[in-house]
Amino acid sequence: MTKGRTYSRYTLEASALLGKQIRLGRKRRNWSETELAERAGIVRATVQKIEKGDPSCAVGLVFEAAALVGVRLFDPEADSLSGLLARADDTLSLLPKAARMKKGDVDDDF
Repeated sequence: MTKGRTYSRYTLEASALLGKQIRLGRKRRNWSETELAERAGIVRATVQKIEKGDPSCAVGLVFEAAALVGVRLFDPEADSLSGLLARADDTLSLLPKAARMKKGDVDDDF
């Protein structure tokens, strides 16, 4: 038997909140779980897991379900996501390409 993955309380609460927002968005559109599943290209059981806030659901599936029901992620304006992406790319371009662990101090005393 394998041991299940543990998640921080913050992760569990954030997943639960996003799941409830997705469920609320689905209900506002008068969609059944099956309708959302068909639109997202997933099975109804996955919609149920997403809406229950299961953190093991693939992030892409959760984001797709959120987008379909109108839950805005990161920013209320969908057009500004491209601006946030460009800013993140600019910041990443300034950082080193790889992180390396420091090797021990050089002993150069002769």
